Amino acid sequence: MVTVRRPTEGATGHWRDWLANLDTRAPVRNGEALEQACERAEQCQMAGEAAGRHWPYGKGCLDIGLEMAEVLVDLGADTDVLPAAILYRSVREGQMSLPEVEKEFGPDVARLIEGVLRMAAISTNLNPTRKAVLGQQDGQLDNMRKMLVAMVDDVRVALVKLAERTVIIRAVKESEPERQRKVAQEIFDIYAPLAHRLGVGQLKWELEDLSFRYLQPGAYKKIAKLLDEKRLAREQYIDNVLEQLRGYLEKNGIHGAEVHGRAKHIYSIWRKMQKKHLEFGEVYDVRAVRVLVPELRDCYAALGIVHSLWQHVPKEFDDYIASPKTNGYQSLHTAVVGPERKMLEVQIRTFNMHEEAELGVCAHWRYKEGAKKGKSGLSDYEQRIAWLRQVLEWHEELGEDSPDAMVDELRHGLVSDRVYVFTPDGHVVDLEAGATPVDFAYHIHTEVGHRCRGAKINGHIVPLNYTLNTGEQVTILTAKEGGPSRDWLTPSLGYVATSSARARIHQWFKRQDRDVHITQGKAMLEKEMSRLALDKVDLDTLAPHLNLKTGDDVLAALGAGDLRPGHVVNQVQSLQPDDSQRELDLVLSKPKASKTGDVTIQGVGNLLTHMAGCCQPVPGDPVMGFITHGRGVTVHRADCEKLLAMQGDDPNRVIEVTWGEADRITYPVDVFLRAWDRQGLLKDVIAVLANEKVNVTAVHTQSHQDDNTATMLLTLEIATLGNLGKVLAKMDQLKGVLEVRRYKK
Repeated sequence: MVTVRRPTEGATGHWRDWLANLDTRAPVRNGEALEQACERAEQCQMAGEAAGRHWPYGKGCLDIGLEMAEVLVDLGADTDVLPAAILYRSVREGQMSLPEVEKEFGPDVARLIEGVLRMAAISTNLNPTRKAVLGQQDGQLDNMRKMLVAMVDDVRVALVKLAERTVIIRAVKESEPERQRKVAQEIFDIYAPLAHRLGVGQLKWELEDLSFRYLQPGAYKKIAKLLDEKRLAREQYIDNVLEQLRGYLEKNGIHGAEVHGRAKHIYSIWRKMQKKHLEFGEVYDVRAVRVLVPELRDCYAALGIVHSLWQHVPKEFDDYIASPKTNGYQSLHTAVVGPERKMLEVQIRTFNMHEEAELGVCAHWRYKEGAKKGKSGLSDYEQRIAWLRQVLEWHEELGEDSPDAMVDELRHGLVSDRVYVFTPDGHVVDLEAGATPVDFAYHIHTEVGHRCRGAKINGHIVPLNYTLNTGEQVTILTAKEGGPSRDWLTPSLGYVATSSARARIHQWFKRQDRDVHITQGKAMLEKEMSRLALDKVDLDTLAPHLNLKTGDDVLAALGAGDLRPGHVVNQVQSLQPDDSQRELDLVLSKPKASKTGDVTIQGVGNLLTHMAGCCQPVPGDPVMGFITHGRGVTVHRADCEKLLAMQGDDPNRVIEVTWGEADRITYPVDVFLRAWDRQGLLKDVIAVLANEKVNVTAVHTQSHQDDNTATMLLTLEIATLGNLGKVLAKMDQLKGVLEVRRYKK
């Protein structure tokens, strides 16, 4: 078992004892350098204290340096990196300079510390709002680039930085809440995903749990309390399971296996509860065990034993041995109905797989030439570093116009699942899960992406919004010249899934002429407004609501891809009068009385309610109710100007309301479709609606022999304007469709 030990209280003040103990835990090749580094850090700490220096987090540079070294030792890092870790905070706090480090300890140690200092620039320059910090947006991007360069050059830099952030997030428990949140947000956004990408599981879990503790203290304490309340019963249960499982493994010829209870991390419990809408009692892997076996064949043998002992839970099995995660993680995951009919998670892996899962790149960064090969033909180490290079390459290509895409890649690109596809020449391309041929084209080259007009999968033509699967061969069909389609930037159409491709498309449109943008934006808006049967609006009036100055600015932003038609349409709708426009104009024929209710009227039973069209409240918005004459209660957003005006005139008719727990509310919408008459047209339309999970309540079709067209009038149940726009876009893509729009009687 690999464990991370925290330094005992007072250990950092006795570094000679720590060095003596280190010799029994890891082979020390540079004992003199380590001792010299400790002495120098101690001098820096004492000098700072003599000058009245106030140390951040209440710990001096030697204290933090030794704790960083302790983390690295537990990760199995080479002791050559420890002097850099011990001296880093001395340099960071200004008690020692880099030239002094180079003179006393050599260029390698100085280079490592310099790389970590570059990464530290993220702490001061990363701004969650994506806005310039004291006018230093350029510096922010440059520092991110430097950070990536440092990691590409020497992965030890990333390991030292992860160790430092681990020590700091442990230390902030005594800091003020604002500092706790700032440190936690940075670690959650950047360093926990980075630890995941590098495969350092034991740091990843700790960083996630501790940052979650400060970012969501209420949820953290609730889950921690629930875990603690049932801890003894759970531990007794796991002990019984372990005893039973050990006996069966030995009995069936699997010798040398280790079986342990597995600690469940608080953040992962919360994430699963949120993702699957579960209560705490429904999270089955709160009770979990891990089986470690000597050989690969033993993994599947152990799996068979587990499934013969206890009933397997359907759809709760993952084979990460046959299909490893992108960070190299390998294991078998299964869920069973254990003793006492309680859900139990079981993980099965070899000892080598376990070391890799816990230590990641640390497990073999010193001997990367001998590391095992993955699907792409590269070692795990090389795959990890290739990702860093990939981010660096496209970021430098796009330059300073891509801060959003850069941060999104750092935050989200690290943790996504991957697909592996082949070029026509047989080269492997690694893409995010959900990637399309357009994403593939931009991955190959920006110009290939711009000129992409079609794609073949295994020799067969497919739509450009086709979702790629692992093992497929992709061929891109290009035009001699031209650029991307604006439809590629519409999320509901599904043409682009990766942030890097999206950033390149945005960049292309930004370079186009403003007049062209205005013309194209006008056409896009008119098409969308006509399709949704919305009234025209004064764009000059609309512009301030979109943080723009004029109507032409709105159209130019649409044409350039900076604004999406759906966002503009939502703002247009909000400006419509209450009598003419309600939510989507999706007016129920009769107001419904709330049962469990869209909303709950404070102190009153069920009343007729309907949503105000002026402010369009949606679940989650703060809301108030206004008692109408004969129409029940109209629900407004609490900050609605119309509500505030009515409250001033008649305050007694304004009442408190809250959102209820009702299922998602839908509204009937009539949709008109005209297409060339052909066999299977109705079937294709119904198939699209079924795929989008849209209920059809009425259909009326008519063929017109004079022009060989057919028309349909469908009544659909729609929840939101966004849903309607997505459904209309999908129907418009059907073969032979000439027109599809919302129908107004």
